[in-house]
Amino acid sequence: MHFGQKAGFLFTVLLLCSAKTYSRGAEPGRADSVKVTAPGATPKQISSQFKFTEGPAVNKKGDIYFTDQPNDKIWKYDTDGKLSLYMDKTGRSNGLYFDQKGNLIACADEKDELWSISPKGKVTVLLTDFEGKRLNGPNDLWIDSKGGIYFTDPYYQRDYWERTKPDLDGQKVYYLPKGKKQPVIVDDKLMQPNGIVGTPDGKFLYVADIRDNKTYKYQINNDGSLTNRQLFVPQGSDGMTLDEQGNLYLSGRGVTVYNPNGEKLQTIPVPSRWVGNICFGGKDRKTLFITASESVYTIDMQVRGVE
Repeated sequence: MHFGQKAGFLFTVLLLCSAKTYSRGAEPGRADSVKVTAPGATPKQISSQFKFTEGPAVNKKGDIYFTDQPNDKIWKYDTDGKLSLYMDKTGRSNGLYFDQKGNLIACADEKDELWSISPKGKVTVLLTDFEGKRLNGPNDLWIDSKGGIYFTDPYYQRDYWERTKPDLDGQKVYYLPKGKKQPVIVDDKLMQPNGIVGTPDGKFLYVADIRDNKTYKYQINNDGSLTNRQLFVPQGSDGMTLDEQGNLYLSGRGVTVYNPNGEKLQTIPVPSRWVGNICFGGKDRKTLFITASESVYTIDMQVRGVE
């Protein structure tokens, strides 16, 4: 089939697919007609003073903490809508997550470590290496009910590093059991793992392979290992979160929402070039907080977050 025939064939297929999608969307109750945002809600820009925002995490009060990674700062957006600088010199923190004691666990990739930042700002280094070798660059994390930390370790060359290549072979997903000094590899078959989140019942973990443009779902075993890896959706993500209905939110070009069966519910357009990550916050957990390059946004939701 030469180019002209192929182009015509693809155009016909696209028209047919568009017609089918349109007709499905018009049917009441179909997945792609469900909306998770509040009626009429659109993203509201809170600020555009940053260089590249990432890693939003919510504390028990509903306050959101996030990083401006290139500028080496962590910011706080509280439940009253006040934005303030929380911490300077953060080890180039990227992904964040609160543990059960209120410590802010950070992927600090200046030296490729995991940090624990106490409510008073005291830093404890939890992890410095894997079997004596420097990690690629811990990027995103999720903490289970036992206090164990799952984290992704892709390699993104930083201009503040002296090294120009990784010390480790491959880009992997790790699990650091609570109280342990060394993590274990739970998946070494991904091209470039990035976004990660687990279900509140501790049964399943989602991991995005951003380079391969895929998101996988795993079963979590009692010892923290992962089994039964399944392709969830053919879309990668920089960051992700879940709501109370089990819907998965993927970041990138806007925010894309999938139900637990992998059916697309909604795409939330975001004015900025790239959405790094998302998190639910607010007193009722019904505000979706969006870190998007130079900006941060909020949007009102019909559903609550679970992190």
